[in-house]
Amino acid sequence: MQIVPRIKPDHGTITFFLAAGANRQMCRLATTFNTQKQAFSYLQKHRREFERMARERLASGELEEGIVVLSMLQPHT
Repeated sequence: MQIVPRIKPDHGTITFFLAAGANRQMCRLATTFNTQKQAFSYLQKHRREFERMARERLASGELEEGIVVLSMLQPHT
């Protein structure tokens, strides 16, 4: 699978597509960052974890209006 990013004009929210062969699933990552650049950098840094989470939510049918919605990772304590 491959992440194909598409930046939305909503500051720290990034919309991207999870690619699996010819299929594409829209995903949205909401962050607390002020800029799209910061949010995109965060997405790239944690790409594998977000791919895994998106695949799990897609497989379990956890969609909001057909979109896999993700939020920032929780820090490990």
